[in-house]
Amino acid sequence: MKPLRLFIFILAMPLLFQACSSDDEETSSANANVNKNDIVRYPDAGRLEFPHLKKSNSVLIVHRDRGEVNYCVEWDYVLKSQRWSCYTLLSKHLSGKDPATGRNVSRYYGFPQYPLDPDLPLNYYLDRPSEDYSVNDYFSGSGFDHGHICPSADRLNTKESNYQTFFLTNMQPQIKKFNGSDNNYTGMSLWLAMENKVRSWAPRNGTDTLYVCKGGTIDDVTLNGQTVSGVMTRIGGKLIVPKYFFAAVLLKNSIGYRALAFWFEHSNKDIPANASLADYAISIDELEERTGIDFFCNLPDDVEAKAERSLAVNAWGLK
Repeated sequence: MKPLRLFIFILAMPLLFQACSSDDEETSSANANVNKNDIVRYPDAGRLEFPHLKKSNSVLIVHRDRGEVNYCVEWDYVLKSQRWSCYTLLSKHLSGKDPATGRNVSRYYGFPQYPLDPDLPLNYYLDRPSEDYSVNDYFSGSGFDHGHICPSADRLNTKESNYQTFFLTNMQPQIKKFNGSDNNYTGMSLWLAMENKVRSWAPRNGTDTLYVCKGGTIDDVTLNGQTVSGVMTRIGGKLIVPKYFFAAVLLKNSIGYRALAFWFEHSNKDIPANASLADYAISIDELEERTGIDFFCNLPDDVEAKAERSLAVNAWGLK
């Protein structure tokens, strides 16, 4: 090679490497995930049902049954409240026989009815309750129900899985009419109607998966561009009662991913006769704007962006 040509080739080499590097970055960016959870501390936080974990004042609780993740909770030990519960939902979770006993699984009834979570230190609870929660029970006599976030009916696959849904860390105070347990209310509550609808989406084959994250607002929220409190009241001046409740769902099937969210005001109001769940459906993007929570953060960014901006209520069978 002549000296001049060799000189030109040497000068061009950095440009060639730079071009290759740019192509690699562009290719990898299609599957980039800059907002995924750090799994060094919590390895299970890389699962698709997870929102982005809060970086301070919170701990992650992972409940397991027979080696499988049952559901997970983010607990704020400063506010003394759960922020959300997340879990996968398949048809196998909705009914069946407990492998340990061979008996059909039913709703847990025992004492205490709402046990302390064995994975949460007592000092992380409000006012350090007794082991049976007979001391410092803020729910008792308050007029509010123990509102399941991961519902009992979503975990009827084993006795242990169902029992775990009754831990206090999976509870938020809910108005009886909103929760659907008011004996004087013959209609179906919004929360129960949503839970039933989400259960109807539970995949029945072995390849599809429904990912669910639900909770009540314990932080400030943003509505119509204004920051307002997400707290309705505090029982005894301490235990938070959320002003709003939400659900975020993500379905993975052979077509790809689609997502949807629900937003409900927590109130004692009667449901309009012509109300539809579609009236309470919003996009995941909108839910993130309102709550400040980054849902389904472990999806690749391009997949996440596409799924979270969609509001295809017809695809979910909502009218």
